[in-house]
Amino acid sequence: MADGEANAGVATAGAWLELSVEADIEAVEAVSEILSRVALGGTSVEPAFELVDEGLGARVDPTRPSIVRAYLPARDPAAAERAAAEAREALGHLQAFGLRPIGALTTRIVHEADWAEAWKKHFPVMRIGRRIVIKPTWLDHAPAPGDVVLDLDPGMAFGTGLHPTTRLCLASLETIAERGLLDDARVLDVGCGSGILAIAAAKLSAASVHGVDTDPIAIEATQANVARNGLTDRVSASAGSLPSGQPPSDLVLANLIASLLITLAGSLRDELRPGGVILASGIFVDREPEVRAAFAAAGLDVTGRLDEGEWVALEAVRR
Repeated sequence: MADGEANAGVATAGAWLELSVEADIEAVEAVSEILSRVALGGTSVEPAFELVDEGLGARVDPTRPSIVRAYLPARDPAAAERAAAEAREALGHLQAFGLRPIGALTTRIVHEADWAEAWKKHFPVMRIGRRIVIKPTWLDHAPAPGDVVLDLDPGMAFGTGLHPTTRLCLASLETIAERGLLDDARVLDVGCGSGILAIAAAKLSAASVHGVDTDPIAIEATQANVARNGLTDRVSASAGSLPSGQPPSDLVLANLIASLLITLAGSLRDELRPGGVILASGIFVDREPEVRAAFAAAGLDVTGRLDEGEWVALEAVRR
């Protein structure tokens, strides 16, 4: 058994089995997909970073491995251990190719009561783009004039601003807002996670934002973060996927992974009004051509692109 796996037998209410893998930045998407097969709530990615500005900010270091994490309910120890074994076997096949460094799968039991304290050390105040500031709720920050501050408690949901896919979305949102496309806009956030993108869209002048996520923990996190930011009158969230049941949107946010973007291309298009914009992130550069092809086939014309390291975000318009 890997480190901590023996603890998988200690199952209590409110306990989770954490799966974690150190991976080169270019292997993150493949590792995330493997862990997602056994942890239906998805994965989180924790890039290596160093503190700057006397500990008040952070800079991501792409030369060091990221940590991909996923969580399984530990109520049934045998089922959790079987899922971990399945993930370990799939990772072994991936490691056999030797394409990029991937560490061993490690496991440990995490209790919800200890969750917030255990995670706080991973989330410094971060500035994204020119105006957006991600501020964990337990830290202080003196905003500069014009700052758009997002008070965030990530909890157990993905979306902290640390991962390049989230930063790309936020930077693109800022650009879209500067073009006036968010003014009085209706926005849909698919896979809302912690609610970070939904909150940013609202603070950048969207009239209404609705988030959907298949993970009920993500919905709880989004609703709590929306309340912390005083946006309950404009931002809502509900468990589910597509179709969302919402009226056609002016902007759809989809920070997912390439395979999901390809599969959902037609459904994402259907959520947009004609001429509406989709902002899609979570695309590993090697899979960009596939995403572009799927979007084109679905009637979505790519009009913009941002990249950071090996990650890409695309902006596309519904014909």
